[in-house]
Formats: sequence, structure tokens, C-alpha cells
Amino acid sequence: MKKTTICGLLISLFFSSFLCQSHAYNKQKQALDNLYRSKRSIDSAIDTSHFKAPQNEMKEVVLPQEGLREKDKIQKLPGQPLVKFDQYGGYVTVNESGGRAFYYYFVEADNSKGSLPLLLWLNGGPGCSSLAYGAMQELGPFRVNSDGKTLYRNKFSWNNAANVLFVESPAGVGFSYSNISSYYNNCGDESTSEDNYVFFLNWLERFPEYKERDFYIAGESYAGHYVPQLAHTILHHNKMANKTLINLKGILIGNPVINDETDTVGMYDYFHTHALISDETRDQIRKQCDFSPNVTKQTDECNKVTDHVDRDLDDHIDIYNIYAPLCLNQNLTSMPKRMSDVIDPCSEYYTHAYMNREDVQEAIHANVTKLDHDWEACSDIIQHWLDSPSTIIPLLREFMANNLRVWIFSGDTDGRVPVTSTEYSINLMNLPVKTQWRPWLHQGEMGGFAQVYEGNLTFVTVLGAGHQVPSYKPKNSLALVTHFLTGESLDGPRS
Repeated sequence: MKKTTICGLLISLFFSSFLCQSHAYNKQKQALDNLYRSKRSIDSAIDTSHFKAPQNEMKEVVLPQEGLREKDKIQKLPGQPLVKFDQYGGYVTVNESGGRAFYYYFVEADNSKGSLPLLLWLNGGPGCSSLAYGAMQELGPFRVNSDGKTLYRNKFSWNNAANVLFVESPAGVGFSYSNISSYYNNCGDESTSEDNYVFFLNWLERFPEYKERDFYIAGESYAGHYVPQLAHTILHHNKMANKTLINLKGILIGNPVINDETDTVGMYDYFHTHALISDETRDQIRKQCDFSPNVTKQTDECNKVTDHVDRDLDDHIDIYNIYAPLCLNQNLTSMPKRMSDVIDPCSEYYTHAYMNREDVQEAIHANVTKLDHDWEACSDIIQHWLDSPSTIIPLLREFMANNLRVWIFSGDTDGRVPVTSTEYSINLMNLPVKTQWRPWLHQGEMGGFAQVYEGNLTFVTVLGAGHQVPSYKPKNSLALVTHFLTGESLDGPRS
């Protein structure tokens, strides 16, 4: 793997630890931690004000797409088992003058592709790849074997319930790129939302049969920003055009970054209630730290106690699933080892090896510009993040007012954006409860708990799942998304 020559220089606080890290372990956590640290810095230049849709005119953003769909057809992935559904991969230009293009991977539904809805999946970071996580380690049709060369079928893939589209955004993530390198110093929520919107308008021109199809946006982690922001942008331009440009029906966000203050308080409360920190440490955090948005610099006492927590947890536990085993052997195997439905803790290494194979890149029509860096699960080249609102709760209220379906789910063994954080954030909305907290079952087994609020917001926990819910509970996650897409409540015992 290529290493940058500027490792150790003070380029910026944000993403600085990426430059000296190995490509694999918990790069999502590094990305999110670095963003929060940068936002809390006294000299932070990150705009944390409420998100508003980019006001740019959307004229001439849709480029000719004739013949590109056929070129994007993937005949077969290297090492892939036989399947009947079609899959596509390629680039969509999102800014012609800036030379920005997003890489996408699209899998049509295994059955009834003509009637099932279209679902866009986004991973967060910021700076992490939906191809790396969503497609290849979570809800996509395949996962990578331990040899880094072959694939095995994910029988609980979400393309059992929808036609599923993955996109690597913003430019600089995965195979997506900009021909103007200065762009990588100017990424942020607003530009990502605008480019995601332009991407999807152009993608629909390439796949016009989906223009009228019911459309849903889903994602996890920092996509708790990306998903609502894209949805808000779609509603804004539908209103400006006085017609339905994109037939958005709802959003689904998992273990999502929603509200900075409650996300952080909820994380430390989760640590305490799950015996990861002591009573004394919990009390010190409550006494010394103030995570409200108006506080830009924590006291030395706060930094001391939170740094101590980080040191205790970082090297000895997967904070994204506190009960999961760590990857203890990063090496590939000569022959694929037996895989289970639950994700292998070393899968990120297998995926990294697979995606950097030339035959794979050729098969999926990726890396056509021959990037000067390896494909990575999370970006090593994005250096700054310009804007990140402290809360996206106003957007959730907007969706409810516009009758969009809003579901939030939470794997309950995630310690980084835990169930407590999500509960605290939802509680801030003061919504009347429509259906009280109760268990939900799938095939007679406990799936988790659910509560429905007035205004079409549903909160669902997934029992025993980590941050990447489809990786740890694939069967239950498929049941969850199927109920979301159909609008049916999750089944549970009735009193």
C-alpha cells in the first residue's frame, strides 16, 4: 500500500490521524472521531449552522447518458457465484467543469425488479465508502472470502426487497475522484449533498425506468447527515420545479449521527451502563464536560478524563460492536475459510485486497483514470471538512410535515453512536407516542424493540447488532428494511 510522504506534518486537525494509520482497523471511527474533535476545537473553522439546500440553479446539470448504461453492465465479478440478477458499475459526472465523477454500483432486485422500489444506500465517515461497507460487508449481494480473490453469496442481501444503488461520495472517496485536487480541501456536507443530488438526476437519465419508481434513501453513521440532507435537497428542488422530479417516499437511517450534544452524552452514558467505564469516570465526565453546541473548548480536566477513556477502549475493544471479536490475523488465506452469515472481523482486509485487484477494477469499470492512490475503505486524501451542522433534527421535522416515512434503527451493541444517543436525540423532538415501546419478532425470534411516534417516525432497535447492523444481524436487517419499504409495522406480541 502506498504511504503518503507528509505523514506527521500538521496539515490539519481533521483527518490528520489517517495519514499515519494502517488502512483497515476502524477507519470509520477515526473519521468520526476526528470530525468531532475538530468541531470542538477552539479555532475550528467548520460551519455548524443548520443545513439548507444548495441554492444553485439546477440548469444544465443533466448530461447526455446515451449508451452509458450498456457500457456499465457488469458481466461477472471475479470469483463471483452464479446469480440471476443484473448488476452495473461505472461513473457519473457530477461536475463537468470541476472534473468530478462518482463511482456507483447497482444491483437490481433478485426477483420482481420491475415492481420493487429503488433504494439508495450511503455510508458516512465522513469520507467512507458505500462500496466498502454497504455493498461488500453489509447489505450487498456478495461478501469477500478470506483469500481476497473470491466472493460468497449474502443470502440476506437487501436486493431481495429492492433495487439497491450504492455510491461512493464525496469525490475522493473510494474510486470517485476530482480532476482538481484542491477540491479535496473543500469538502463538506453542503457540497456532498449537492453532488449527490446531481449524481442521482444523471443516474435516473441513465436508468429512466426508475424515474417514476418509489424511491427511498438509507444509510448509517455519518449518513445520518447525508441521507436527510439529500432528502431535504430533493424536496427543495421538487418544490422549486412545482413537480415531482424525484419520487422520494422516505428515509431509513441506522445508528445515525443526529445531534452532536446528545450523540456525545449518550455515548458516555452507554459506556457507563455497559460497564466500560466506572461510576467515578462517569461522574467526572458529567462534572467536567459540557458538550452543548455553544462550547468550543473543553476544560483540561474534561480532556484528561475523556482521553483516559479513549486509551482504555481504543486498542482492546471494537467500539462499533462492544461484544464482537477483534481481527487478530490480517493475512489473507490461500484458500477461502468457511464463512458464516455474521461478518468476519477481518473482512475489511479481505475487501481491501479484492478491490485493489486490477481484474476486479476492470470488471466493475472502476479506476478508469488510474488514481495515484490505492482504493481505501475511508479516504486518505480528503483533508478538510467545511461544514457539519450540529443537528439535523429540523430536517426530520420537515420530512414528517411532508408525510415522508422516517425510520431510525439502532444496533444495540454499538458503542460509538449507541442506542442511548439516538433515544436522547429523538426525545428532544417531544413527539407524541403512537405505539408504545414493545418487542418485535422475526420468524418467532426476538428482533429488538420498536416505538412509533405521531408523524410517521418509527424507532427500531436490533438486538445484538453492532454499528453496521446488516453485518451482524443480516436476517433481521432484511426483515427490518422489508417492513420499512412496505410501510408495515414490525410484528410483535400483542397484550
